[in-house]
Amino acid sequence: MDYEPFVVRVEQRADVGRERAEALIQATLRTLAERISGGEAREVAEQLPAELRPALTGAEEAPERFEVDEFVRRVADRSGEDSAKAAAGARAVMITLREAVPRREFDGVTTQLPKDFLGLLGAIAEGR
Repeated sequence: MDYEPFVVRVEQRADVGRERAEALIQATLRTLAERISGGEAREVAEQLPAELRPALTGAEEAPERFEVDEFVRRVADRSGEDSAKAAAGARAVMITLREAVPRREFDGVTTQLPKDFLGLLGAIAEGR
């Protein structure tokens, strides 16, 4: 998936404008890169448009262990959104990410996250 359709889908799903969608995308991908292994983050980055790759690269190889509430807090801090909008934005990004990368790559991400984490983000609620 190219950059433009990725952003448009996040805009629509999160019900935000372009600038806010781009901030939510960057914040979510950066936070995801901290929560999964560095190798997995790089593999996912390789499947995405060049504009999105930097957000997934540069994290430590060993993932940080934090709960979904901390994930949403980090997305909110990075994007400048409140918790509810950050959660909705993260959900929109994760659903769009699932569509943008091969299933094998997305499954590699989901196996590193607890089940309740995925439920909140909606990553498997649509189309899986």
